[in-house]
Amino acid sequence: MSNLSQTWQRLPRGGVWKALGLGCSFGAHFWQNSPKTNMAVRCYEDKDHTADYLKYRLMPNEMVGKIMGMIKQKMPLPAPLAVDVGCGSGQGTVLLAPYFHQVVGTDISPSQLENTQANQTCPNVSYRQCPAEQLPFENGTVDLVTAMTAAHWFDRPRFLEEAYRVLKPGGCLTLLSYTLDMDVEYGDVSEKLKEVCKEFYAPLLPFRDPHVGSSSLQIIKDMFDSCPYPEKEWCECFEVRRPISVNSFIGLVQTFAVFRKFKEHDSQQAEELSNRIRNKLLDTMLVSAPDTEITMVTKYFYWIAWKP
Repeated sequence: MSNLSQTWQRLPRGGVWKALGLGCSFGAHFWQNSPKTNMAVRCYEDKDHTADYLKYRLMPNEMVGKIMGMIKQKMPLPAPLAVDVGCGSGQGTVLLAPYFHQVVGTDISPSQLENTQANQTCPNVSYRQCPAEQLPFENGTVDLVTAMTAAHWFDRPRFLEEAYRVLKPGGCLTLLSYTLDMDVEYGDVSEKLKEVCKEFYAPLLPFRDPHVGSSSLQIIKDMFDSCPYPEKEWCECFEVRRPISVNSFIGLVQTFAVFRKFKEHDSQQAEELSNRIRNKLLDTMLVSAPDTEITMVTKYFYWIAWKP
């Protein structure tokens, strides 16, 4: 066991960052300066919302493949245990199955976990309901802790401490997400479509949750900067292109928490916005069928770190 691990074992919850000498740590910054971020935010509880989440959210195949390629360089695979925190309906969880003997997805939302039945095709994948900050695993038993498009909702300092607790020495912590500003491409009108997409996103910005603020990318970067592991890597933009229909693109944006808040504020305006953007995309493309295929460009960001 490393000296860092031995030190952690002797500390009460909340003491790990102080012991590591991080007087200006992410945890201290948020506890002292941003009280609103102390409590994790629960969302995706409504069954209609979670059903749409299952239907429209894309499986992050390319990102998981890239990250597992990096992990394979340092960890013999398949490894014993991976935990996907804030797993939602399990689209990303099942992608870990080939790389681990056991994969456990955790989420606080019962409604999300009900939908994991659609992703129960892997016998080594299971799901548990729990907060991200209270994982049901013993100290030093997990090979990989990951959160895919979820960590910005957590109580971030407590989650980082909890990940440290459950990870084995040499275990991996990796977080990934993507920015809201996806682009779409189609023939020679791609630049015009980008402007239409901006019209879709702009009315949503005032409805971002205060816990997330103006940039989830900055949140994940702050978590990276605060992570005390000496061996870590940050990637700010990894573009993934994926074919998708115009209707599915609209449906995807409608699953975002910021769109749901806009809809709660004014459901008629939300519906009008979706219809207007759909029609404007089709008009720009000179097509009429909403199932016409376009290419969506998603800008992922991620970090990976190794517990000493």
